[in-house]
Amino acid sequence: MSDSFSVKTVHGKQLEPYIKGLAELRICVFREFPYLYDGSAAYERRYLKTYLNAPNSIAILVLHRDLVVGASTGLPLADENDEFQKPFIQAGINVSEVFYCGESILLPEFRGLGIYQTFITGREEHARKLGGFKTICFCAVSREKDHPLKPNNYTPLDAIWRKYGYEKRPDLHTTYRWKDIDEDDESDKKMVFWVKDL
Repeated sequence: MSDSFSVKTVHGKQLEPYIKGLAELRICVFREFPYLYDGSAAYERRYLKTYLNAPNSIAILVLHRDLVVGASTGLPLADENDEFQKPFIQAGINVSEVFYCGESILLPEFRGLGIYQTFITGREEHARKLGGFKTICFCAVSREKDHPLKPNNYTPLDAIWRKYGYEKRPDLHTTYRWKDIDEDDESDKKMVFWVKDL
């Protein structure tokens, strides 16, 4: 199934036709550890609206038979929610000079095909093309090492992120709310930023 796919890049409102597919992909992939996200269409509408309303956002979509099987998103940090801006403001970093990267996700059967590199370089090239950004970043959930739902074969992506030049910054962290698969209600999750100079 992974032998035929296409990559399409869209910006801002161009994402509209793919919102449903992207939402379903996010719900599926982020159900895995470490996010354990028990997703809902309502939550996805709120989250993805930020990218629709940001004209300089980017979504790199992997399509297979008209299905969204992979996606990577990003937008100027100034267009993101306060939760993501706050750590940089507190650190004295100008948010208008930071480009924020959202998810990079693929269905399992499309992993290991070199698509992740397309995601990383595509977002960085977009940020450079827009101009004015000194830093590019993303954040990842921080889970305790002995989390009861952590699979025995789980391998974090830290080594891959470092390979592409990103540095973990524990001093830059925030919280974001969602419902875990073993929770009755949403709760705050600690998110730690990784940054790279552009």
